[in-house]
Amino acid sequence: MTAPASDVLRRPLETPAAPVATARSGGLRRRVARHGVRALLVAAALVALGAIWEAYKDWGPANGVTVLGARILPRTGDASMPHLSRIWHAFGSPEVGGAITFGPPKTVLDSVVDAGFHTLRWAAAGFALGVVVGMLLALLMNRLVLAERALMPYVVLSQTVPLIALAPLVTRWGQGSKIGSFEWQPWMSVSVIAAYLAFFPVSVGMVRGLASPTAVHADYFRCSAAGWWKTLARLKLPASVPYLVPSLRLAAAGAVVGTIVAEISTGLDGGVGRLIITYSQQATGDPSRVYAAVIGAAVLGLAAAAVIGLLDLALWRYSRGTESR
Repeated sequence: MTAPASDVLRRPLETPAAPVATARSGGLRRRVARHGVRALLVAAALVALGAIWEAYKDWGPANGVTVLGARILPRTGDASMPHLSRIWHAFGSPEVGGAITFGPPKTVLDSVVDAGFHTLRWAAAGFALGVVVGMLLALLMNRLVLAERALMPYVVLSQTVPLIALAPLVTRWGQGSKIGSFEWQPWMSVSVIAAYLAFFPVSVGMVRGLASPTAVHADYFRCSAAGWWKTLARLKLPASVPYLVPSLRLAAAGAVVGTIVAEISTGLDGGVGRLIITYSQQATGDPSRVYAAVIGAAVLGLAAAAVIGLLDLALWRYSRGTESR
């Protein structure tokens, strides 16, 4: 007995469903496994770095290593390079001075965590602003070839300006600015500096990603009378994900670095940068607290990269072209 025509037409569409679902789940598992391997490699690198630190501390020259009169490796004394165990114990040591508080005394770890939350909020604001500016620039450069030729050199040139010189200028420009009920806050200058570092990798990576579709796919959309917006939404944006996600990871790390550098340059209270300055002034013979604050800054960078890693997992189906990487 012959099957109905509707069943014959439906069968080719239903048959590949299971293989496609299996391929998608397998791709997601591979990406999760790859992120797990990366996490293990980061942990192994930290362990190796700690071992190198302790080995140089115990067996390195007391005055460091100098080449042609320039010191390329630090001194090994406790005033310059404490043991990792001493840095670890510094997290639990009580803070020096401050106002009288009720309850248990505030420790260095508490101060680092509090400062980290402030820095992370300001870095997140700068990251969001930088991503928006970078994407808008990338869309403009993709839409107009003349805009890419005119803007890309200045986008690259913008990263040659030292942040230490730029941060006080941005702070001075923002001071006293007021539009209606809106008044410029000091932390906004720090976020602008963070955005300054974040927009560059986003714009460059997205420009490359938007230009990544092959000529065959572009011709197909052109022959289908698809406009620029439809081609952007259906072809170019999905194709740019494998390029955009690594750019976002660099932008997140750059936003954290820019925030801390801006805090140090402007002296803004509350963040990790200011905490590093405070502990540096207190480190007469024990720099372990300074290293504790620096470790807190490094953890912020790792946390920002981990968040982008979660975004990478959420967009895994658009990154099938990079499964073998």
